[in-house]
Amino acid sequence: MEKSFTYVGIDISKLTFDVALLEKGKYQHYKFKNEVEGFQGFSALLSLDHCCVMEASGPYYLNLASFLFDKGIMVSVVNPLVIRRYSQMRLIRAKTDKKDATVIAEYGHCQQPGLWTKEEAYVLELKQMQAYSEQLTKSRGSFLRQKEAFEAHQVQSKLLMKKIDQQIKGLEKQLKVIEKEMVRLVETYHQEQFKQLQSIPGIGAKTAMTLIVLSGGFTKFTSAKQLSSYVGISPRIFESGTSVKGKARICKMGMSRIRAMLYVCSWSAKKKNKACRELFERLVEKGKAKKLALIAVVNKLLKQAFAIATQKTYYTENNLNLSCI
Repeated sequence: MEKSFTYVGIDISKLTFDVALLEKGKYQHYKFKNEVEGFQGFSALLSLDHCCVMEASGPYYLNLASFLFDKGIMVSVVNPLVIRRYSQMRLIRAKTDKKDATVIAEYGHCQQPGLWTKEEAYVLELKQMQAYSEQLTKSRGSFLRQKEAFEAHQVQSKLLMKKIDQQIKGLEKQLKVIEKEMVRLVETYHQEQFKQLQSIPGIGAKTAMTLIVLSGGFTKFTSAKQLSSYVGISPRIFESGTSVKGKARICKMGMSRIRAMLYVCSWSAKKKNKACRELFERLVEKGKAKKLALIAVVNKLLKQAFAIATQKTYYTENNLNLSCI
């Protein structure tokens, strides 16, 4: 029998967090500083029968969630969009920190969301480096486009072009350092799994590393379907009654970067990965668009990656456990 919690709603921001705590059948509201002193004052109001529900508001929730977790208090972290839709469903018009905390607490009592688990320090470090490397890549792309635009001009500033080249080289140097450190961390904690994922034709080192980071070494999901939903490539059916028959499209409520990486991987997989190649050719022969067939290949790659990681094996074309995926 699952334990019953008293859910506490927390609306958190950079400097403070508002709390809605149910006492004697009525919500009492508190406000604390988003720092250790505030965490201690808040935890003094709680018992092990409480479950604190908060939104994944950027990085601001992490310190409080970690503090409560270390104290043995249950924590649930939910997507802000879920709370927004819950509020809209209940036709709530007021938008204040105090009201938001109450709505989050009511959502907890109604939906009883899953519990949050504190991630290892190296995982948080990898996520920070991954976010930074993404920003470096965007900056590099911006300078490359700017350089291309300036090169199209009749008159060019030699000094300006030199400075742009220096910026690009500097960013590329930083990227190499960050990526090297990320590979070192992944190999330290997931060396075998890292190699196993790269044995899948179409999946390279960067994609394998990203999959390991976002899935917690494939421990956060119990099925490949859950992983696909998290990434945002699960199909979304758009139908209503007999008159509305929309096309099935992927649900993009996930991570755009990993979707883009997997889509690029599908180009290679449809040539080198036997199961992916057969799937792609079969769909194209049926008249499906090549882009749609590539998305199906992405799904196939994710299923193979999940199977490889959970079965702790390497990819082979004759692997019966993988051939049926």
